Amino acid sequence: MINSQRLAERFIMLAQIDSESRHEAQVAEKIEKILTGMGATVRYDTAKEKTGGDCSNLVAKFAGNRPVQPLFLSGHMDTVVPGKGVKVTFADGIFKSDGTTILGSDDKSAIAIILEVMDVVKENNLPCPPVELIFTICEEIGLLGAKHFDLSLIDAKFGYILDSTDTEGIVTRAPAANKIFITMHGRAAHAGAAPEKGVSAIYAAARAISRLELGRIDSETTCNLGIITGGMATNIIPEKVEIKGEARSHDLEKLSAVTNNIVKAFEKTARDLRGKDTVPRAEIVVENDFPNTAIPEDHKAVVLARKAAANLGRTLESKTIGGGADANVFFGKGIVAGVLGTGMTDVHTVNESIALKDMENTARLVLEILQVHAAGDSA
Repeated sequence: MINSQRLAERFIMLAQIDSESRHEAQVAEKIEKILTGMGATVRYDTAKEKTGGDCSNLVAKFAGNRPVQPLFLSGHMDTVVPGKGVKVTFADGIFKSDGTTILGSDDKSAIAIILEVMDVVKENNLPCPPVELIFTICEEIGLLGAKHFDLSLIDAKFGYILDSTDTEGIVTRAPAANKIFITMHGRAAHAGAAPEKGVSAIYAAARAISRLELGRIDSETTCNLGIITGGMATNIIPEKVEIKGEARSHDLEKLSAVTNNIVKAFEKTARDLRGKDTVPRAEIVVENDFPNTAIPEDHKAVVLARKAAANLGRTLESKTIGGGADANVFFGKGIVAGVLGTGMTDVHTVNESIALKDMENTARLVLEILQVHAAGDSA
């Protein structure tokens, strides 16, 4: 029942609408027009006021025709850069860009698939549960749309986000993450005429970093210092250096431990080097970036998706990943979201691609999930 031509044409149309983060209004307007044409009620929340963008999260509701609990389907509308002027090519069943931009299958493949599924349901008058669609903004710049999403707009307590590569898996575990902002303060002085009067913030930061174990700490935990900026000139002792990093773990105690280890390394190094002086001094801010996801194997979202896959002669394995997604934020708010794959590859690069066949298979899976749920047959 999936209309391959319509799915392909709609994906191309969506991909070629500019929607880099904070600039999703144009693609949202197109999605809204399609959904209202299907009979959905469409609303926006007020997230744009908090993200500084031109658009808020879009929510669309279909009443369904079966008395079962609602579920939601979701994808994000924004893309990474370079995402302006995308020109889609299609050959041998594969979508690509012209090589000068990303393609935008992350995550417009999700939007095209979800719209196709709802079209099929309507055209064939299929059994359907109440369905709520959530299309978020600013996912690519810190999950900001999900973080500022107005939960009062939805009734569903579980659903599926289409924002992964693996079409044979459902993501059930993802780590929590902390952002770590460190400013090491020193004292400026002329590096040639009076270096003794200066205290190098870069030297102090380097000493602290040398004490750290970075990268993969264990199978559940990673940490990274990704940005270092500081100094003004080669002939000036640097008085300030800023470091931005993160720590992630599936285990919250481990996350706390590795975060504290980073904080203590910088604080101890500053104390050891300054003696009776006031610098170097470490100023550190830790922010929780997103909570972890840990969906039990017997949760309805997992059981339902697996039964639907089995009905199609497929298997769906639970997956553990190291990245974060809107699902993490929703999980922290009490909303369970299994993450399904659409087949996108090499995302966030100009080599990004996606196969129409994979999109079709994901559409069939989502359609079957709706059918199984509508029948009340997920056990």
